[in-house]
Parts: sequence; structure tokens; C-alpha cells
Amino acid sequence: MTDLATTDAKLSAGAGPGSGTGSDTAPLTRAIRSGLDRLRAFDRRRPLVWDAVVTAFWTVAAVLDYTSGGWRTVARDVTAPESLVLLMSLCFSLPLLLRRRHPMAVLLLMAPVSLLNVWTGAVVQAALLQLIPAFQIALRFPLRMLAAAGLVLCAPVAAGAARIPGIWDQQLVSYLWGFVFVALLGIAVRTRRDYTEALVERAHRLEHERDQQARLAAAAERTRIAREMHDIIGHNLSVITGLADGGAYAAAKSPERANQALEAIGTTSRQALSELRRLLGVLRDDHPDADRAPQPTLDDLAPLIERVRRAGLPVHLESHGEPGHPTPLTPGRQLTVYRVVQESLTNTLKHASPPTDSPLSATVTLTYTPTHVEARITDTGTGTHTRTDAQDTPAPTPAQGIMGMRERAALYNGTIQAGPLPAHGGWHIHLRLPLEDHPQ
Repeated sequence: MTDLATTDAKLSAGAGPGSGTGSDTAPLTRAIRSGLDRLRAFDRRRPLVWDAVVTAFWTVAAVLDYTSGGWRTVARDVTAPESLVLLMSLCFSLPLLLRRRHPMAVLLLMAPVSLLNVWTGAVVQAALLQLIPAFQIALRFPLRMLAAAGLVLCAPVAAGAARIPGIWDQQLVSYLWGFVFVALLGIAVRTRRDYTEALVERAHRLEHERDQQARLAAAAERTRIAREMHDIIGHNLSVITGLADGGAYAAAKSPERANQALEAIGTTSRQALSELRRLLGVLRDDHPDADRAPQPTLDDLAPLIERVRRAGLPVHLESHGEPGHPTPLTPGRQLTVYRVVQESLTNTLKHASPPTDSPLSATVTLTYTPTHVEARITDTGTGTHTRTDAQDTPAPTPAQGIMGMRERAALYNGTIQAGPLPAHGGWHIHLRLPLEDHPQ
């Protein structure tokens, strides 16, 4: 018994309707397969029991051949001592107990008995049991050992033929044909077993690769969600903080401005909650009717800038060129531009300090070319040192924001340049994003 049953069972478990297994298989075939599988499973658990059963079966057959006198039908010398015939029959059958663990040793143990069998002319038929360990060698060992087994099997018969004339055509040829048959059978079974094991291994490898791809996709999705959450929460909280500070300052002098700030805080908060609910709702709900609102596009830049202005940061928007001509901007690229502008203005609100001689302000410049779209965001703040450290030190919020912008740009072969303005201070973010039909 071999491990072929294990691989067959694994392949049968994944076979389709047309594969000959499963519900389309005939009941008799399923019963036979089930019985063989149980028998092989028992053999794997109790190999000695099966070896003992096989050995006992062939021992009984050899003894019956002796007691019934069947050996006399092919014997060259029927006067051979019957005790010797019984002893040779047992020597051919009892060593089969070790046929799977030490097949070559069993064959070598039988070789002297085989020579004595032919030399005495008894020619007991139990000598053919030598083909069983030969089959095990063909099934498990290299071909050079199989050739050695053939020599050990046939050499005693060839030696005995020198003493008894006429034995060549009856004994040696039959031994040779028997050995060729079991050798080819063992090689065929081993080839099929190896092929089946290779299929199972390939299936396991493909399953592992599929699981690995799923884990990578899940990790990428988690990163994307974290980036979206950072953009939504970071920007809107910064706007709310700016509005709250401005409202508190204006409450004493201009209650109307304080009311406007509170209204803007409510509007911004509701918008942030709406975006978060939409994002989390899509993740939680797989129903086809689930609300999947589109992501922000370039058309949403104007409302974004207006919210930032209400938070207290004057922002000037400039546009050069015609968007979408000749190649329209894909939704992913529009979202990238939107998020970079949003993150840049959020960082200005959170980290920049106004200069001493003029108020803090920012400029957003969009440039459209036939091959690229560029977004440049500059401010006049004096918080350059703080934001420079954000790239080189583990300060969580700024570093994550800049890293997220770089990751978004890299998705579309784009580049991000961030740093202080050398001439008059301030900070700049420069996004250069190639169009889909003109990759870098």
C-alpha cells in the first residue's frame, strides 16, 4: 500500500461535476472507492497488521501447494525431500513480512533458497513470490537498484539451468517476463503517484498564493482606508478648530460673526460625519443597493477652499489650461489632486504661523497640460521649521500626511515635492501627475 490513496482523496475532494467523482459517479464505483480509501487509511495507521495479513495469506497458499502436491506438476525431480519442499515454501513466504521496509534484504534472503529450489529440481511455485519485493523496489527505489534486483532474481535460475538441461525456456524466461511485468507496473504506479502528488502540491501552492494575494489586497485596502480616514478627519477637525477659535475671538465683539462660525462648524461636522458614514457603510454593507457615493473630484475643490476660507485661512485658487483636454483626468487622479490640496491646506491650518508683517495666506495653482496635471500649494507661514521636521522626525500627524500624499502620487507614477520656500519663507507642495495615456 502506498500514499497514493491520500493524494487521490485530496484530488477527489476538489473535483468538479465532470471529473468522474462526486454525485455523477455510479453508486458501485463510489462504494468501491470508499472501501479502498478505508482500507488504505487503516494500512497507514496499522502497517504491521496489513503486512502480517499479506504474509499469512501467501504462507497459507505456499503450504497448500505443498500439502496438495501441486508443486509436483512443474517439478523436474518429484523425489525431492518433502521436508525440503516445505522449508523452501516457508522461506519464500515468511520473509514477505519485511517486504515494504527492507525489500532488497528480503530478495537477497530468498536468493539462496531460489538457487536450491532450481538445483534440486523441486521448482516450487512459491518461488514466484520473489516478484512481490521486486515490485516494492520498482515502486520506491532508483532504477539502478531495480536492475540489481533483477540480477538477484534471475541469477539463481540461470545458475540452476547449468545443472538441469531444458530449464531455460520454462524457468528463466518466465522469471524474466515476470520481473519485467512487475517492474513496469511499479514504475507506472510510482509515476502516477508522483504526478498526483505534484498536482496536489501545485494546488496547495496556488491556494497559498491565493491566500497571500488576499492578505496583500486586504493590507492595501486597510492602507487606503486609513489614508481616507486621515484625510477626512484631519482636514475637517482642523477646519472646525479654526472656526471655533475664530468664533470665540469674535463672540465678544461681533456676535453675528460668532453665529456664522458656529453654523460653519455645524456644516463641516455634518459633512465629515456623512463622509465617514459613507466610507464605513460601504465597508460594512455588501448589499448591491448600498449607498456608494462617488469620491471627491476636481469639481469639489471650490467647496473645499471655501470651507478653509471660513476657517480663517485666505486661499487663492488659480487655474491654467483646460482640464480634460485632450485626455480626460481619471477619477483616481482627480481624487489624488483633491486629497493633496486638502492635506496641504490642513497642514497650513495646523502647523503654520502667520508672519509678523502680513496675515497668513495660501495659494493653490492648478496647471493642465496635454501630458500632465500639476498642483502647487504654497503658503506664507513661518512654521517652516516645524513642518520640515515633520518629514525627518517621527511626528505622527504631519509625517503621515506627507507620506500619504507620496503614496497617492506613486499610484499613478506621480511625484511630490515638499519643503520650505527659500526666498520669502513659507511652505510649498508640488504635485506632478502624468495622465493615463502618457506614463512617465
